[in-house]
Amino acid sequence: MRYTLFLYSDETSHADATPDQAEAELQVFGAYIQSLTEAGVFVATDWLQPSATATTVSLRNGRTVQDGPYADTKEQLGGFFIIDVPDLDAAIAWAEKCPVAHFGIVEVRPSAMAD
Repeated sequence: MRYTLFLYSDETSHADATPDQAEAELQVFGAYIQSLTEAGVFVATDWLQPSATATTVSLRNGRTVQDGPYADTKEQLGGFFIIDVPDLDAAIAWAEKCPVAHFGIVEVRPSAMAD
């Protein structure tokens, strides 16, 4: 079954990162991606631009297009992983291994689409 791991963190905490710190973080995520791939559960991933670059669209009460993220919160959606694992327990185990779990939140959500 496919699960998406939504990665939430305070994006301002990375604003002052040095190039060496940014490279170290990329290596940590690279190792995580390699682990997912070697386990045969990796489907896709993406790292998102900062939430200030977001645009929200709604037709609920007439057409509205607004700059910025949907919700103004301390932690923003920064990326995701899609994995294909047997069950929720396996998805949670991979979420616990995700680097973001150490400084943010990893939301685990099953796919509603058939494989």
